[in-house]
Amino acid sequence: MTDRSPSAAAVTRLADRVHGYVQPDGSWYINNCGFVDAGDHTVLIDTCSTERRTRALLETVEAATGSPVTTLVNTHHHGDHTNGNYLVGAATIIGHRKTRELMVAEGIQTFEGIFVGSDWGELRSRPPEVVFDDRLTVHAGDVTLELIHPGHAAHTTNDVLVWLAEQRVLYAGDLVFNGGSPFALMGSVAGWRKGLDVIRELEPEVILPGHGGPCDLSVVDTVDAYLRFVQETAERGKAAGLSPLEVAKETDLGEFASLSEQERLPGNLHRAYAELDGAEWGAQIDLVAAITDMLAINRGPIRCFS
Repeated sequence: MTDRSPSAAAVTRLADRVHGYVQPDGSWYINNCGFVDAGDHTVLIDTCSTERRTRALLETVEAATGSPVTTLVNTHHHGDHTNGNYLVGAATIIGHRKTRELMVAEGIQTFEGIFVGSDWGELRSRPPEVVFDDRLTVHAGDVTLELIHPGHAAHTTNDVLVWLAEQRVLYAGDLVFNGGSPFALMGSVAGWRKGLDVIRELEPEVILPGHGGPCDLSVVDTVDAYLRFVQETAERGKAAGLSPLEVAKETDLGEFASLSEQERLPGNLHRAYAELDGAEWGAQIDLVAAITDMLAINRGPIRCFS
């Protein structure tokens, strides 16, 4: 059996003083984080979904660097990347402007009745204090981190890539899933595909995805192929007069059958249908209807191991 406990997380060296914190198995609410060790200045990329996971993360980072976190960067607003923000103490939190707006508006969400099995612990919302719109440069000692918003909705409306040009390392957040099904319900299928071009233009040698192990650009191509598959499936379904759930039930996943979280397909199709109807990338759609269809194809609440 896969060990999904907080103790299964491992520090992976991505470059000199640049690390990933990889949590198996990368399924719902089990995300990756990263950190840059700049002596007395430690930059953390994302926190975790639960109190105990974030405490384990911070203990590991402090043991590895010898110093507490001084700066935290959030790659987007989803709770698996931000719920533990409040535990970083005096660190300054940086994120996209919409990350702050959404966290202020929504607070902590545990999606009762949708996910089962989570051990949330005590959680308090703490949105970013420093926000930006397009790009921001962070200097940690002699390490430079470029924070890049793709310019439009992708996985969400507020995704941030953390790019270390000298080291050729990219913290991709949830623009890249390695082994899991991409999830575009709160962003844009078409916008996400365009956002992947931003990653390709950077030409990273090492990518830390939001979920799954470190990878290279070949996984970006897999994500792109899956999103194209969602678009093509939506086009076929609409032409046949089928609902997102109906077309999801009859769809052969083919080369994507090995990806985890297959219940995301109807949610992705709801977003793709909206875009076929002319909705702007990242526009509000009926999330309740989409999640209801995800629960229907899953035949009940979704098992979560956070």
